[in-house]
Amino acid sequence: MVDWLDACRNRDLAALIELYSDDAMLKCQCGEVKVSEGRAELESYWRPRLDALASDAFGLEEITPTAEGVVLDYLSHEGKPVRIAFRFTADGKILRSDCQPAPASLPDAAAVQDEAG
Repeated sequence: MVDWLDACRNRDLAALIELYSDDAMLKCQCGEVKVSEGRAELESYWRPRLDALASDAFGLEEITPTAEGVVLDYLSHEGKPVRIAFRFTADGKILRSDCQPAPASLPDAAAVQDEAG
């Protein structure tokens, strides 16, 4: 997923699209729900986002392996917290990605314990 973040940070649309399978699908729920299928639609989705990056865009917050693939918490092209789940093909291409605003962080157990005194 480092390659995905690097392609986004470097505004390298060709490298980013190359990471996706030919029949990949992206479902974005960061506002109005948008579904993009296939590389041409993915290119149309990503082009305006890569053209207008915030200074802290695509900063990695957390990466979590899952049974289906991997989940990234990162800062969007606008610098807003986003969670994206990826599923991959057998040859390692992105088959599906689903993004939405990242959930609000919960305080860790130590902080809760300190407050309880």
